[in-house]
Amino acid sequence: MSLNAKNIIESGKAVLGIEFGSTRIKAVLIDQEHKPIAQGSHEWENQLVDGLWTYSLDAIWNGVQDCYAQLRADVKRQYDTEIETLAGIGISAMMHGYMPFNAKDELLVPFRTWRNTNTGKAAAELSELFVYNIPLRWSISHLYQCVLEDAEHVKDITFLTTLAGYMHWQLTGEKVLGIGDASGVIPVDADTKTYNAKMVEKFDALIAPKGYNWTLLDILPKVLVAGENAGYLTEEAAKKLDVSGHLKAGVPLCPPEGDAGTGMVATNAVKQRTGNVSAGTSSFSMIVLEKDLSKPHEMIDMVTTPDGSLVAMVHCANCTSDLNAWINIFKEYQELMGIPVDMNEIFGKLYNHALSGDTDCGGLLTYNYISGEHVTGLSEGRPMFVRSANDHFNLANFMRAHLHAAVGVLKIGNDVLFNEEKVKVDRITGHGGLFKTKGVGQRILAAALNSPISVMETAGEGGAWGIALLAAYMVNNHQSLALADYLESEVFAGDAGVEIAPRPEDVEGFNRYIKTYQAGLPIEQAAVDCKK
Repeated sequence: MSLNAKNIIESGKAVLGIEFGSTRIKAVLIDQEHKPIAQGSHEWENQLVDGLWTYSLDAIWNGVQDCYAQLRADVKRQYDTEIETLAGIGISAMMHGYMPFNAKDELLVPFRTWRNTNTGKAAAELSELFVYNIPLRWSISHLYQCVLEDAEHVKDITFLTTLAGYMHWQLTGEKVLGIGDASGVIPVDADTKTYNAKMVEKFDALIAPKGYNWTLLDILPKVLVAGENAGYLTEEAAKKLDVSGHLKAGVPLCPPEGDAGTGMVATNAVKQRTGNVSAGTSSFSMIVLEKDLSKPHEMIDMVTTPDGSLVAMVHCANCTSDLNAWINIFKEYQELMGIPVDMNEIFGKLYNHALSGDTDCGGLLTYNYISGEHVTGLSEGRPMFVRSANDHFNLANFMRAHLHAAVGVLKIGNDVLFNEEKVKVDRITGHGGLFKTKGVGQRILAAALNSPISVMETAGEGGAWGIALLAAYMVNNHQSLALADYLESEVFAGDAGVEIAPRPEDVEGFNRYIKTYQAGLPIEQAAVDCKK
C-alpha cells in the first residue's frame, strides 16, 4: 500500500480535498480507490469582533497554509516524497455567511459566519416576500440586513460569496459556487440548476429604491453542479497554498461546496430517500426529498445535493461544545487526583455509562446553547443544567441528559418532517465527533429520530474526504454516471456501514425527555434575559 500510494503521489494521480470547518481546517489526500493516504489539519477558532462572529483573512490564509504544510509533512513522513502535482482539488467550507468585495477585490467587512444571528429582520421579511423559509445565516439574509441598516459598504459591492467560494476564487480566479453551497446564498431552482429567477427578480425590485448600481446576478457567483470543471490552480495560488514551492499550477478544481454537501457525499446520502446527520460543534440533518414540502417551515431549510436534488435541512447551532466542556471537567478532576488522562478512555467510559441511565434522563435537563438556537427561538445562548429536588440525579442520567441535549433540537426539527410532512427515508447515516465512541451517539440519535442510524468506518473522514470525492468524480467520471450511482458503485461498493435500530423504550424515553425540554425553554430564555 505504501509503495503504491507513493507512486500515485509521484505520478500526480492523487486528489486533494480541503475543508474549512468551524474548529479545524482539514486536508485529505486520496488515491485512485478513493481511500485517504495522507492528511493535514490546522485548529482554529472564530473571533467575536464588534458583536459578530468572524475569521480574519489572515487566519484563513495562515490556517490553510499550515494545514497544507502538515499534509506535506505527513506525505514526507509516510512516503519520503513531495507533492508536485495533483489530479484534482476540491475546496469546501462551512456554509453561508457573508463575504462582500469591491472592485479592487477588497473585503468590505470582516467575514460574517453562519453563527451570526443579527439578521432576524431581514430573514423574516425575505421569507414573507419569497413565501419560502430564508434562514438567518444565509448570504441573502446578511446582504439584506446590511441594506436595511443602510450600511455604507453595500453600494460598493461587486462580488458576494461564501468562504468556499472565496478560497476557490483565490486559487483559480473563477467566481463560481457548487449548487449545494449556492442554495444557501439564495434559493436555487432544482430544474434550472441555478438561482431561483422569481426570487432574484423580487429581491431586485425590493432594493431598487436604494439606487445601487448593481443587481443581484451582477454580484453572485455562477452556479455549477457536481462533475463540472470549475477552473485550474493558478501559478500565484500554487505558491501561496504551498509556501515550499513544490506544488505546480494547472491542477483542475471541482465546484466549491458547503460542508452540508460534502457531508452528504461522505455518507453516501445524495440519493432520494436517504439522509445524514452531521453532529459536531453544530449539527444538521439532511434528508433528500422525493418532492417539495407542502409548505414552508421556519425550522426547515431547503437546500440541494451537490448534483441539485432538493434537500430538507434542519440546522442546529449547538451540538457537542457544552458536552465536551463537561468532559473536560472530568479530565481536570482526574488530573487533580494524579490519574493519567486518556481522553478516548474518558469519552468511552462516560458515554457508555450514560446508556445505563433512565431513558428519560431521570428528569434532568440540560441546555447546550453556547450560542442562540433558531429552531427553538433563542437569539442568544446560556449553557445550563437544570434539575428539581426529586429528579433522579446520578452520573449516568447526567451524561445521558447531555447526550440527549446534543440532538434534542435536531429531533424537534425532524419531528416536523416525519410527523407533519410524512417524509419517508430508507437510510440515515451519522458522521462527526458525536459518533466517535462506538454505538453510543448512534443509539441516542436512533431514539431521537425513531429511525435506524448507520455509521460507516469512513464517517470520521468527514467533509475533507467528501470534497475530495467530488473532485475525483469530476476527474474520473466525465459525467457518465450520476453522482449517486458513482458513489454507490465506485466509492462505497455497497458498504452501508453498521446500523443500529431504535429501541422502543429509548424512543419512548426520549419523547418524555423532549416534552420536559420544550416545557423548560422559558428557563433558558430567562437566563438569556438576565444579561451578564
